[in-house]
Amino acid sequence: MSVLDEYGAQREITIPAERPLTVFVDNRELVTLMTLGAAPELLVLGYLRNQRLVDSVSDIDSVTVDWDVEAAAVKTRAGIERFDEKTAKRVVTSGCGQGTVFGDLMNELDTIELPSSREPSARLSQATLYGLLNAMRLQESTYKSAGSVHGCALFRQDELLMFIEDVGRHNAIDTIAGWMWLEAMGGGDKIFYTTGRLTSEMVIKSAQMGVPIIVSRSGITQMGYEVASKLGLCLFGRATNRHFICYCGFERFDAQPEPAR
Repeated sequence: MSVLDEYGAQREITIPAERPLTVFVDNRELVTLMTLGAAPELLVLGYLRNQRLVDSVSDIDSVTVDWDVEAAAVKTRAGIERFDEKTAKRVVTSGCGQGTVFGDLMNELDTIELPSSREPSARLSQATLYGLLNAMRLQESTYKSAGSVHGCALFRQDELLMFIEDVGRHNAIDTIAGWMWLEAMGGGDKIFYTTGRLTSEMVIKSAQMGVPIIVSRSGITQMGYEVASKLGLCLFGRATNRHFICYCGFERFDAQPEPAR
C-alpha cells in the first residue's frame, strides 16, 4: 500500500493481513480468533489444549480450516465432556486483541508440575540467554518489515525450534502449544520467548506446556509474577541484546554477571 512518511515522501509498504477464524467443535461454535493465519491448524489445537477443553491430542479426529468461510471445524472422537459447563465462564484477558480464557485462570495451578531446578536441562546460563537473544535479533520477521504483530519462539537452550508471529501473543503461544502437542514434545528442557509482556495468561500457558523458563522482550504484571513464583518458573523481562531483568526463579539461572561500569 502507498503511505506518506514524515518527510512528505510517498512510498510502498506491506502491512499484516488480519483475518477472523471461527472455531467450531463438533458443529458447535466455540470462539472467533483474529489471526494472521500462518498455522491455523496448530493455533486451533493449541487453543483447545491451553483452554483445557481437550485432554489429549488423540481425542481429536480432525481439524479442517476453510478460509473461504473463515472457519475451522474440529471433530473429536467422543465429544467434549461437560462442554457447556467448561465454556460457561469467560475471562477477557489483558492479551493483545483481548484474549478469552474459559473457566477460572487459577483453577488448575496445583496440578501443574515443572521439572526440578536441579536438572541441568531446566536451567539457563547467562551465556545461553545472550545466545538466545542474539538468535531472536537475527530472526527475519514480519515485525521488522511491517510491525503490528507479536512473535513467540521455543528454544532448547539457544537452539531455535519454532518461531511464529500473530496479531496477539496469546495466539502465537497457542500455536506453539499446538505444535508441541502434535509432536508429543515435552517442555521440561525448553525455553519460551515472547515479544509481549508476561501477564498471568502467558505465564499459565507456558506452565501448562511444561516450560520452566520464560524470556520476554517486554515487562511483567504483578499477577504474572505471583503465578510464576508460585509455580517455580524462571522469568526474564526487558531482555534485549545484553540487557535483562530476572524477576524470579533465580535457582534456575546460572548468572555470569557483567563487570560493573
